[in-house]
Amino acid sequence: MTNDAASPKVREIQRGALAMLVLSGAINTIDRAALSVANPLIRAEMHLSIAQMGLLLSAFLWAYAFAQLPTGALVDRLGPRRLLGLGLAMWSGAQLLCGLVATVGQFAAARVLLGIGEAPNFPVGGRVVRDWFQVRERGFASGVFASGSYIGTGVAAPVLTFLMLSFGWRWMFAIMGVLGLGVAVLWYVVYRDPDEVALTEQENRYRSAGEASEKASPVTFAEWRGLFRFRTTWGMILGYFGVIYVNWLFNAWLPGYLEMGRHMSIATTGLVAAIPYFFAVAGALCGGWLADALMQRGLSRVSSRQLPLCVAMIVNALFVFAVATVDSNTIAVACLCGSMFCGTVATACAWALVSVVAPANCTGSLGAMQNFGGYLGGALAPTVTGFIVQETGSFVPALLVGAAMCVFASVTFFAVREPIKSEDLLRRGVRTAG
Repeated sequence: MTNDAASPKVREIQRGALAMLVLSGAINTIDRAALSVANPLIRAEMHLSIAQMGLLLSAFLWAYAFAQLPTGALVDRLGPRRLLGLGLAMWSGAQLLCGLVATVGQFAAARVLLGIGEAPNFPVGGRVVRDWFQVRERGFASGVFASGSYIGTGVAAPVLTFLMLSFGWRWMFAIMGVLGLGVAVLWYVVYRDPDEVALTEQENRYRSAGEASEKASPVTFAEWRGLFRFRTTWGMILGYFGVIYVNWLFNAWLPGYLEMGRHMSIATTGLVAAIPYFFAVAGALCGGWLADALMQRGLSRVSSRQLPLCVAMIVNALFVFAVATVDSNTIAVACLCGSMFCGTVATACAWALVSVVAPANCTGSLGAMQNFGGYLGGALAPTVTGFIVQETGSFVPALLVGAAMCVFASVTFFAVREPIKSEDLLRRGVRTAG
């Protein structure tokens, strides 16, 4: 085995880890979508106003966004195995509780718990890719684990609708909660962090090939805090704000847009709204593959991720602008597919970027900071879009804001120029003594 080739044991670990991350990501997004799917039945049974339902829908996003910051540091201190196992158990327990609630306050509390529990999923994925893949292979691996969430989004409506119509909305939540608890056990039993595996010297050389050797000691609070002193960190936080704003503009409003803005029937909307998510999965895989391919052709670790990300978001802006302005529904849906594809190219490249710019012991921390920025945008997008549509009576201005966010994301990610090195943290005096 050469330094550039993984051993059969490492390849088996890589495949198993990615498979479980895709499964976890799919369940993650299916669980968060359950409330949207069951919205009419829940409102009728619990006599909720539209305002109360809006509170429930937003409770998850705000909790998820703000839980990112401490969660990233915990991933780096305690490791992916324990954090994702705990997170899966927590959010699946919350999903079970959603089937038992009697008041809107209880429902909101369960959705907050769901958001906190789901917070480790993406930071864990970033850390697993950093731990088990050498730098030249991390792009595609990042695209694979990122695709899980879009697979989940694509299948959420038919799967959850089937469960709801067959067993009722309370059992729909309960069944998904039990499934998630099973995956939590599977992850904890099967996955191992690198320090829990007897690796040979060659296997360790493979994992660090192409990088300076760094000891991944547990991250300290001073190091975590020190990450905020770097332009790279803020470029990723603000840039990802724009990326996820646009993603959640469509995640939250796509069916409503097709019905109200494009005057499609409910039956047609149910079919058409699923199509762009197939392109989203393809975009995640293509974005990760492209990042690795560009690096193999001589681009730097940062540029091989940054360039396709920034180009994808500029093209995404053109697609979103076209969605807002074209008359043809067919062309609009084609542009929606293009937008979803470009958006997930950017998502995959952003997570691949985390794996090459963060110090070895801060990968989860930096990834969570990026995700925090992203889901502030994600939490604002549904509200801002709803307000604009209510005030103007049209989706066009809201979509133009989305196009502007694409440009903002592209420009801001150009601030990411250099990896953050451990010695830079030391020089700035953020490492604690001892």
